[in-house]
Amino acid sequence: MPRFPRTSLYWPVVTHPLLRRVLPGLAVSALGDGMAVVAVTWLAIQLAPTGQRGLWIAVAVAAYTLPSAVGTVVFGRLLRGRSGAQLAGWDAILRAAALAAIPIAHLTGTLTIGLYVVLLAASALLHSWGSAGRFTLIAELLPQRHHLPANAVLTTISGFATIVGPPLAGILIGWVGPVWVIAVDAATFAVLALTYRLALPSTGTIHRYDRSASRTAGFALIRRQPALLGLLVLSVAFFFLFGPVYVAMPLHLTDDLRASATLLGAYYTAFGVGGLVGGVVAGHLRHWPLRATTIGIVIGFGVAMLPLGLGTPVGVSLPAFALAGLIWAPYMSTSMALFQRSASTEQLPAVLAANSAVLVLAVPLGTMLGGPLVGVIGPRPTLLLCGMAILVLGLVAAGFVTLRRHTPGPVRVPRRSSSRPWRSQGEREAEADQH
Repeated sequence: MPRFPRTSLYWPVVTHPLLRRVLPGLAVSALGDGMAVVAVTWLAIQLAPTGQRGLWIAVAVAAYTLPSAVGTVVFGRLLRGRSGAQLAGWDAILRAAALAAIPIAHLTGTLTIGLYVVLLAASALLHSWGSAGRFTLIAELLPQRHHLPANAVLTTISGFATIVGPPLAGILIGWVGPVWVIAVDAATFAVLALTYRLALPSTGTIHRYDRSASRTAGFALIRRQPALLGLLVLSVAFFFLFGPVYVAMPLHLTDDLRASATLLGAYYTAFGVGGLVGGVVAGHLRHWPLRATTIGIVIGFGVAMLPLGLGTPVGVSLPAFALAGLIWAPYMSTSMALFQRSASTEQLPAVLAANSAVLVLAVPLGTMLGGPLVGVIGPRPTLLLCGMAILVLGLVAAGFVTLRRHTPGPVRVPRRSSSRPWRSQGEREAEADQH
């Protein structure tokens, strides 16, 4: 029994001499972000004019995420060519500084709803680059066979934070107020920034990068590779079609079922618990065909959403929603592993930042669609439509991949080894694994 942890596929990840120093900082920061989900909204309620609370809540939530898409392009030329640790560290520094300015403005009596939104937007400018940096760091430090388990560790940490963070924030808000919960979030990012600075080599990089590319180089690289472009389209459609659920589900429970907010919390908790289990399971999928697994997740998630849209009893729909969370959780791990395998380490930061910049828009746009959609067809039909649309999306993707696989391609003339283009370490390991 004592030997069990050493045989786990997660053991090489959590015991890596450099990565194990970063993981505690990532866990602390994820917990702070989990608390911020509640605190950002609650402080917006307190600062906004009484008759405009709904508008300012939406603006504040959007400001905490959407500017990362702008930052991907604006800072593309400056940040392309940096190591994963540098990208993630600079994101942590900016978020710590911008969020810390909120309680400082509160103490000086200058905090208004407008300044609050500006500071939230500033904190999010490098978020896509920070996310790219974390997954690039994995590609830099670990061999390819450990990428999926390492990705799963990151998503499991985030999943655990989404379960623990919101109720902890509720307790702290009742005790000291939302502005100080945001101060705690800023402190957690400061801890993360120090972790990157002190735990990793001072060079912050393992490979040499080309920093001469344009600001949109990541988008261009994705566009030139059909596999990556198809994966991005699948992810955008998947997240977009889930967006209306955030509008339809609360209204379905309150209007159709006449239930209280307690039941809504139970559904979200069930989804989070399922996601936590799914995050742990994700690392064990490394020997599965990742592209087929990623598409299968979309199909399975659509099926799991159907009981909620069909109006089945709570005893059926609640476990189904937990199953949906379990199926959903490995998606980010498997899709990131596909990017890590398809792009060289030099290209990876720009590619992942571009991917994150597009995905961050998908759920908000889908949520915006949910409002008028619920108004036209109702909450439960909207849930059913989302589940069916996600299912159809997965089936279409599966059919498209199958069709391409059976379509004969052009005959390629083997090249001499001396004229073959440079291949990344991940590509060489992939060939070795296939043999």
